[in-house]
Amino acid sequence: MNEQLAFTIEVFANGLMAGVLYALVALGFVLIYKASGIFNYAQGVMALFAAMTLVGIQNGQVPFVHLINAIFGTEIHGFGWTVPSFVAIILTVFVMIGLAWAVQRFVFRHLVGQEPIILFMATIGLAYFLEGVADLMWGSELKTLTVCATESVCLPQGMNMWLETTTYEAMGYGFFIDNLDIVASIIAALLVAGLVMFAQYTKQGRAMRAVADDHQAALSVGVSLNFIWILVWSLAGFVALVAGIMWGAKSGVQFSLSLIALKALPVLMLGGFTSIPGAIVGGLIIGVGEKMFEFLIGAPFLGGATENWFAYMLALVFLVFRPQGLFGEKIIERV
Repeated sequence: MNEQLAFTIEVFANGLMAGVLYALVALGFVLIYKASGIFNYAQGVMALFAAMTLVGIQNGQVPFVHLINAIFGTEIHGFGWTVPSFVAIILTVFVMIGLAWAVQRFVFRHLVGQEPIILFMATIGLAYFLEGVADLMWGSELKTLTVCATESVCLPQGMNMWLETTTYEAMGYGFFIDNLDIVASIIAALLVAGLVMFAQYTKQGRAMRAVADDHQAALSVGVSLNFIWILVWSLAGFVALVAGIMWGAKSGVQFSLSLIALKALPVLMLGGFTSIPGAIVGGLIIGVGEKMFEFLIGAPFLGGATENWFAYMLALVFLVFRPQGLFGEKIIERV
């Protein structure tokens, strides 16, 4: 096979993998917007908070240790033990459920019936509050995230040597695909399938869809808005944890991790704010589009660095022709 064609296929495959990581972040936005009409600006910070909580629990770190030492003059650093990854993930899930309850109880419960812009501003405040709490709880230094099922089975890192060898023997060119990207793709596929099954075939999922369609009608048939919103924020917290694990394992757990939410915006514009499959399709389109544009046009003719802005340009084009996105609800207005 022509080496240029093989390299193009490799870039395409890496774009698909990158798109899956974008879609993981976008899923949290979709879940909350679909059920409550709230655009959750804090989703990226939730991924950061979940990842930092996971690392802190794994390492046996004492929460708010810097604050405790500053107030009481102590020199506490940790509990002196480490927690297995599986147990730490379970504990982190409970923390995110507690966060969902607190957000509903102390913030959005008091904003029922307010304009969408008010709710959006509330999520901005929530984002900065969570960022500050994460800093106080776990510190601001760069953290390394390693997730292992057992001592010998961990999230894989580095290039997939089997794929490289196989493609080299078949095509004369070895594909460089990151093992972590492959695992993230599989996990994202399972996560999307699970969320779709949950929304379609469970009582709580049907109640969530009813709330998304009409709050008043859902209330009239006995659906609890408070329970559904806590459930939705809990699911979004779990998705944020998965996204935080994948991105944290890839680039380290640091405060810039919260900026991954910006990559989800063009994904949402393409796929639609209310569609779970749309988040995946939009992520794949953005991932492949920015990699292929950089490879075919950006690097040869524009000096590179087009990945920073191409996704937003593509989303702008989609907004002109289809404002609701590929899978979003059709806009129907009485004239």
